[in-house]
Amino acid sequence: MAEMTQNQLLELVNSTQTAPGNPRVRQLTQRVVSDLFHTIDELDVTPDEFWAAMDWLGRLGASGQIGLITAGLGFDRLLDIRADEADAKAGLQSGTPRAIEGPLFVAGAPLSQGEVRLDEGEPQGEVFVMEGQALDLQGQPVPHALIDVWHANSQGGYSHFFPGMKPYELRRRIQADAQGRYRFRSYLPPGYAIPPASPTSELFAALGRHGNRPAHIHFLVVAPGMRTLTTQVNLPGDTYLDDDFAFATRDGLIVALERGVDPAGYESLGITAPMVRARFNFVLQPALSESESLPLTRMERVRS
Repeated sequence: MAEMTQNQLLELVNSTQTAPGNPRVRQLTQRVVSDLFHTIDELDVTPDEFWAAMDWLGRLGASGQIGLITAGLGFDRLLDIRADEADAKAGLQSGTPRAIEGPLFVAGAPLSQGEVRLDEGEPQGEVFVMEGQALDLQGQPVPHALIDVWHANSQGGYSHFFPGMKPYELRRRIQADAQGRYRFRSYLPPGYAIPPASPTSELFAALGRHGNRPAHIHFLVVAPGMRTLTTQVNLPGDTYLDDDFAFATRDGLIVALERGVDPAGYESLGITAPMVRARFNFVLQPALSESESLPLTRMERVRS
């Protein structure tokens, strides 16, 4: 093959084709490859820098931390912002704000009716109850909504990913009652930091950024005819509430905590002493298509 310039090479990379392929994939790949070619040229990237980056990407994939990188570099929040903007442009009324799913959802958590206890054994923090309803945009109950809830343990770890935790520890599904009511008992979770000595921590150290998240609880809420809602609530007072490395804190998702709440009426959750309580209603949007109401997380949608 004759000698070629950078531009000639890029044209060949982007135009070589022996089959129709996927037009959308070709469009996206051409844009990404072109931008990387220009970055290498304009910033004078050395071979050592390039191959160090390839090594890092390989280790990142093997670590299972891609979801941390996409959140930490703002891509997860960007997609939510774009979805919010699309709703506003279409004149759609919003419900509970969407928030990033994160990389640590696990499907198939045990299912309970109406209420459930997430924590097991001795409490690892303040006994906490969260309760409320699933509602539609008119404030009417959404009967029997299915609510996945999961949060970190007292060390900031998630079951299936953190050593020593039981399967589905601090993960449950709740089938709301006919009035859309749900409640669960757990303990107030802490925030957490990205794993040390990992590909993710290497990048954030090089960027001069911290990798901390404020205390939060994840939810996936589904119901027939309603848009699947992926969201999370934050607990007030956390140091990183306004400095979340994943940019996920949102107005309307910071719950108010009531302390010293009388345990009367919560005996079925094993509570006999004053507790901490939060009330939160999930307001669901109507689905505009069958696809929008599928009971799938974001990554599950990709694989379905």
